[in-house]
Order: sequence, then structure tokens, then C-alpha cells
Amino acid sequence: MQKNNTRFERINEELKKEISHIISYELKNPSITGLISVTRAKITPDLKYAKIYVSILNSKNEEETIEGLKKSSGFIRTQIAKRINLRITPELVFEQDNSIEYGAKIDSILRQINKDENKNQD
Repeated sequence: MQKNNTRFERINEELKKEISHIISYELKNPSITGLISVTRAKITPDLKYAKIYVSILNSKNEEETIEGLKKSSGFIRTQIAKRINLRITPELVFEQDNSIEYGAKIDSILRQINKDENKNQD
């Protein structure tokens, strides 16, 4: 089982890297706007599906961007098939990952608390 986990991790990393590159440099979909980072890729044990988690910053419309990625998944999948040697190229399922946004929000709240404490100490 350990050997399989390592294989899945390798495939996930490779997918993450390649999809990031394709989204950044090869996609020509006008509905996909903003800075898109692939934060994680998670392939199913049967290798038929891969969940791709993306973080979207500075987008005109985040829902439209996710929809654009879903519509472009066929093109992305074709590119993946050419680059990664897998028996089956997984179906790509895009999910929005808000963890970066969430982290920034917590950071901002902590800074505010810190500021308030400094004022109270004066």
C-alpha cells in the first residue's frame, strides 16, 4: 500500500504542475480571469477522476472563472494526456479552494487585534 501512496502523490504533484502551466500559458478562454493557482490535485484510486483545487485571486467573476475551467477541462485533459504517461487520463473536476483567502482574512483579523492591543498599552 505504501508504494501505491507514493505513486498517487507523484501523479498528484505532476498533475498540479502541468495543469498550472496549461492554465497560465495555454488557455485562451476569456471567461477565465484573475490569478489562478492550482493548490492541490487529488486523483481517485481508480485513476479515472482527479479533483483539481484552484485558488482564484483578482478575478472579475469567480463563478464564471470556475465555469470556464470546467468548460476547458477537455482541452486541459488532452494536454495532460500528451505530457503525462498514464494508461487512463483522468476526468478533471475543478473545485474552488478558498484556503488562501481564508488565511488572508485570519491574518488581517490578527493584525487588527495586534493593533488594538498596542493602542490599549499606550
